[in-house]
Amino acid sequence: MNHLAFIIGYNSAWLLMIIVAIVSFIVQWRFKSKFNKYAEIGLLSGLSGKDVAERMLKDNQIYDVDVISVEGQLTDHYNPGTKTVNLSPDVYYSRSVAAAAVAAHECGHAVQHARSYAWLNLRSSLVPVINVASTLTQWTLFIGVMLLFFTHNPFVLAIGVAALALVTLFSFITLPVEFDASNRALIWLNNNYNVMETKEEHEQAKDALWWAAMTYVVAALGSLATLLYYASFLFNRRN
Repeated sequence: MNHLAFIIGYNSAWLLMIIVAIVSFIVQWRFKSKFNKYAEIGLLSGLSGKDVAERMLKDNQIYDVDVISVEGQLTDHYNPGTKTVNLSPDVYYSRSVAAAAVAAHECGHAVQHARSYAWLNLRSSLVPVINVASTLTQWTLFIGVMLLFFTHNPFVLAIGVAALALVTLFSFITLPVEFDASNRALIWLNNNYNVMETKEEHEQAKDALWWAAMTYVVAALGSLATLLYYASFLFNRRN
């Protein structure tokens, strides 16, 4: 009976990982599809991603944050350490709806930082710990499972599961940070008709940011599914 319970628990965790992986693939595909679609639609205002970012920062009385271009695709992010809004070339130079939405979203993080948004502060404080935890999961999980099977010693796997639990917690803490940044961006865009001149443009930006947020949701669920998968080995080791 105990062995059967382990098999059911293990198979359930494995099935969950497969389902989340499929959903993640669909969401990632949908997000890229939406981004590419709205990247082809030019803003009626003719503003670039850089222009949008600088205007949003100025409207929020933020004057100590620089807007810079960084290499790569979809590498856009806000760095609280250097106080820079980092935009990929496809966003920095583009004058599209997608570029405006992404630029405003990243500035939403800058506004969070300036306003001491609690979830962002918590996330930032955990970054050093998560960097260590992420490194630990790279070698402790696989090695831990092997040691558990061949020596029945759960110590290494327990370290890996604990580290993965921290990474999973971090991914869920990231969710309110991302949703709030998008919300701040959309409110600002909606109130600035000199940036997005029509309701249609605003709805397109909202759609793009929603799918971007969904990528973070499935990433968090994927981390949780992986945690349950390895935890099923650890907590059923006596069966």
